[in-house]
Amino acid sequence: MNQNNQAILYYVHDPMCSWCWAFVPSWSKIQSELAGHLEIHYLLGGLAADSAQVMPLAMQQTISGYWKTIQQRVPGTQFNFDFWSQCQPRRATYPACRAVIAARAQHLASEKPMIRAIQEAYYLQAKNPSDDEVLADLAAQLDLDRERFLQDLNHPQTQHTLEIEMQQGQALGAQGFPSLILQQANTARYIPLDYNHPDVVLKQLATFL
Repeated sequence: MNQNNQAILYYVHDPMCSWCWAFVPSWSKIQSELAGHLEIHYLLGGLAADSAQVMPLAMQQTISGYWKTIQQRVPGTQFNFDFWSQCQPRRATYPACRAVIAARAQHLASEKPMIRAIQEAYYLQAKNPSDDEVLADLAAQLDLDRERFLQDLNHPQTQHTLEIEMQQGQALGAQGFPSLILQQANTARYIPLDYNHPDVVLKQLATFL
C-alpha cells in the first residue's frame, strides 16, 4: 500500500469480469483525463478459482443472462454469445489473472494490452481465456516469448503474486469488480462508479484531490 502522502488510484479488476468489460469505455476516458495528474495501479481481483469442470448448464445460462443485462444497462457493450456454444466454459478466471502477471513479468507495458486481448478474445471472438493455449496465443500476438509465458503462467510465484494482489484489493475495501479505491496517506476511499458516465468518477476524485 501507499506508504507516503502521494495519492494512488487503485483499479481492482478481473480480465474475465463482464462488468469490467462494460466499464472499458468509461475507464479509458477516466485514465485519459487523469494522465499526469494521478498515479494509477492495477490490482487483480481473482473472480473465480481454477477449475477443470465444465460449468453446469444453469450457471452458463445465469452468466449469459448477466451479459444481456449489461447490454441493457450499458448500451453499446458487445458480447459474442457464440462463446456458449463453441467453447466448454469453466468457472475459472485465475488463469487469465495469472496471464496478466506473466505478461507484466516480461514487459511492464504489456499489462494493459494483455488485459484488453483477453477481454476481446472472450467477449468478441468467442475464445476461452480459461485455457492456457488460448492465453499463450494471445501472449504471442503481443510479441511476448510464448515459452517463457507458459512457464510463468502456472509458476507458484505467479499464483503467489495473484494471491497478494487479491488480499490487497480486499484490504483496500474493494466491493466487487471493477472497484476504484483512492488512497491518500493512510486513508482509502471507495469511489462509486457509473458505467455510462465517467464524469461521475472524475468529479469525486476532484473533490478529494
